[in-house]
Amino acid sequence: MENFVVSARKYRPADFKSVVGQQHITTTLQNAIKNNHLAQAFLFCGPRGVGKTTCARILAKTINCESLTSDFEACGKCDSCQSFQNSSSFNIYELDAASNNSVEDIRSLVDQVRYAPQKGKYKIYIIDEVHMLSNQAFNAFLKTLEEPPKYAIFILATTEKHKIIPTILSRCQIFDFNRIQIKHIAEHLKYIAQKETVDYEEEALRLIATKADGALRDALSIFDLIVTYSAGKKVTYLETINNLHILDYDYYFKVVDGLLAEDLSKTLLLFDEILKKGFDGHNFIVGLCEHFRDLLVAKDPATIELIEVSESAKERYLQQTESASVSFLLSSLSIANQCDINYKTSKNQRLHVELALMKMAKLPQVFRLATLASEDSKKKV
Repeated sequence: MENFVVSARKYRPADFKSVVGQQHITTTLQNAIKNNHLAQAFLFCGPRGVGKTTCARILAKTINCESLTSDFEACGKCDSCQSFQNSSSFNIYELDAASNNSVEDIRSLVDQVRYAPQKGKYKIYIIDEVHMLSNQAFNAFLKTLEEPPKYAIFILATTEKHKIIPTILSRCQIFDFNRIQIKHIAEHLKYIAQKETVDYEEEALRLIATKADGALRDALSIFDLIVTYSAGKKVTYLETINNLHILDYDYYFKVVDGLLAEDLSKTLLLFDEILKKGFDGHNFIVGLCEHFRDLLVAKDPATIELIEVSESAKERYLQQTESASVSFLLSSLSIANQCDINYKTSKNQRLHVELALMKMAKLPQVFRLATLASEDSKKKV
């Protein structure tokens, strides 16, 4: 039986143009190679799963490539590129600072730096999770980082830049990686699904991208999980929400419809159904806050693009927002937000959410009475 390779490894970018959502980084690095403006120490920082180590490896491979392409990418065919792909390159060293964080580990690395590369132009040292180094290790590394030999380049990667001492930061060219946008993750998942001949629903891929919270590696792990979970090679919206235990946004539309219709019984029964399905009341109220926010955003054509959902879901938001006033949405959002803030301290959490729903259900009546009172006061004047 053939060994399964996870998508995060199988589709790991091999060149700058295939890196997802970090064009500001890849463009700068390519221009540095093009103009021969390479710093001797780089610091790649940002959240997990956004491509820091991947970009470090691509940079290491590219600057030692013997025949760069016209757009300054590694050719992938020369001896240097082949040795890199086969993990047999003597010019590229990777160190995991999480498990090699002592002074002795850094001194060993510093000793290696003294020797020039036997083949190729540069020796590249990639230190992952560099914030895990001890203070003594950082201090042992300072002099080498400040005045390395001309053939040595250091690429440091970290998820916690604030833990790195300022003297190290001042010696590095710092690159801040962004969380990857939902649309970029969804497009990449679509590309992989097509390559793997996996049937998919776009709404399911967008949901996976949302759940990944800007980390492409997390999105690929979830994608593999859903494909394994399904009976065939497919990724459907229903199977995705069931596997990830996510509350279907259809419930939020139904709850808001009940609130607008002042149907308190329907609203409370829907909340009871949600609880019986094993969902937490706090998750429900947080999701309801997000739903009210999206409805408010949909009120204005200029801001509707801020809702990162499929076109069919966007149509549902537009339909519901027509029957909901801005006053109702703002007041409901305020009530739901207060419920979210005080949820953890409540002794009866179910009643706490139900009370918030009761208040929201009475908002249309309150607005009507306020309007009548305003009209009466005008008539008296």
